[in-house]
Amino acid sequence: MKRRDFLRASAAPLLTALPSAVFAQSPPASASSAWDAGQVRHLLPTANHSEFLLKVSFVSPLSAPPRLTVNGVAVEGRMTDTQGEFWQFRATGLAAGKTYQLSLKGPDGKQLCQHWDLATFPEPASSPDHLRLLLFTCAGGHEAMKFLPATTRHRLLKRALSFKPHAAVANGDHVYWDLRSPLTAKNSGGSELAKSLIGGTFERSSAVFGTNNEQLLKKAADPQIAPVYGTEFRSTPTFFIQDDHDYWDNDDAFDTVITFPPDFFMRQMARVTQSMYYPEFLPDMTRPTGLPGAAMLGRADSVAESFGTLRYGRLAEMLLYSVRPTMTLAGPSAVFVEDTVEGWLKQRMAESDAAHVINAPSNPHGWTAGKWGEWYPDVLSKEGKLTLEVKKPYWQEGWLKQHDRLLEAMSAMKGKIPLSVSGDLHAIALGSITRTGTVDLSKNPVVSVVTGPVGTRPSGWPSGIRKIGAQPSLHLSMTEAIAPIEQHGFTIADFTHDKVILKFFKWDLNTQSVEAIDTLEPFHTAELRRPA
Repeated sequence: MKRRDFLRASAAPLLTALPSAVFAQSPPASASSAWDAGQVRHLLPTANHSEFLLKVSFVSPLSAPPRLTVNGVAVEGRMTDTQGEFWQFRATGLAAGKTYQLSLKGPDGKQLCQHWDLATFPEPASSPDHLRLLLFTCAGGHEAMKFLPATTRHRLLKRALSFKPHAAVANGDHVYWDLRSPLTAKNSGGSELAKSLIGGTFERSSAVFGTNNEQLLKKAADPQIAPVYGTEFRSTPTFFIQDDHDYWDNDDAFDTVITFPPDFFMRQMARVTQSMYYPEFLPDMTRPTGLPGAAMLGRADSVAESFGTLRYGRLAEMLLYSVRPTMTLAGPSAVFVEDTVEGWLKQRMAESDAAHVINAPSNPHGWTAGKWGEWYPDVLSKEGKLTLEVKKPYWQEGWLKQHDRLLEAMSAMKGKIPLSVSGDLHAIALGSITRTGTVDLSKNPVVSVVTGPVGTRPSGWPSGIRKIGAQPSLHLSMTEAIAPIEQHGFTIADFTHDKVILKFFKWDLNTQSVEAIDTLEPFHTAELRRPA
């Protein structure tokens, strides 16, 4: 068959510091680097209790489908570009809580890489004792634009993986190539440097697949993703939440242009990037099949783009959601997530039988840097301070109403820690929200975490581009256990039946060597106990 035929088929009291030595780990095992990647450039899997979904790219295009074997059962690959460089594999009907041996073979039957292991999650009705998650944000960026070198980002993630997480959540900004924002495009995708790096300019009125846009997208996105992850995550299920830059722009509003909600071209760019590079969300029996990005032409799709679930037995249920694809500009009735999504989130918080229900939005709760596309009305005054006295241009009051409804639902959960983990702010932070607007959350404060950025460039910190570091919004009352720290890092979260232990890691580009990454230990540890 020809390639085109394949394409057609295809709370303050809750935050208790613990000594970091308690969680000391040995440096990354050298055996990991000995794994033979062969013809595989990058490999990112995801999983639930009965399925695997893998996104893979190869050193050279393949003229016919490769095959993934899962414990000897073959799964034919489906091409996700038009050249045969990118493929996905979907293995279904698997047993829960089981480790499978996987291998990849080319059309000629030869091994494309060394075999490896990948495990399904526990049965949803089971009661596992422990879940460890790796949490991070903002791993994208092109080296030529002064983002942290891909080799350094890879090293940070490799150190994080040395703590052997069961899964990883990458919360937003997997690529940076802003095309229209008057604030950021001139130093990003709209710059002459960007055009020279990829050898052209995107045509917004053209399709992406099968046009020059596809080749330009690969040249822009590939250096930001493939070498950062490589094959290190082959045995760690990954969950990628999209934020503004993943739609190839910054969230900005000016008289000349308002970049969001995303237009058709932005949606296609986000969809194509996801299709080729990182997994969509697999089905979950408690998530409606018709949420935005999970239905095509009126039919439920088998995967979801923007709203997902990380379910680990009855121990943890993480609700993963992007605020970008469905945000509206409707003033007092405006929303970030549409009503069907808000209804799903509230239902799961009220009805889930999991010991822990965690919100993972792409926009953080609690802090603001005064930018437009946030939950909060805070804006930078002429005096250089955040204020509510000046109206933020184009900001929508309905966004804040939805924020308050969601935080109220989190705090109302019985016997659960109202925990929110997010990214976006290019910082590491931890706080406890006791009031939002007129809503009293003090009986069960919402704990908010900003997980730590992996790839931020020097001008990308809030204090650089916004001229102010992230601060608690004046709309709410918050106790900060970690005031936002503008350094690279990540978070490791351990869930057991009665508590969550959060371990925060940071690395200072200006004062620490790259080699220091290999022995990073938590600089802060917090224990959150479930309320009675």
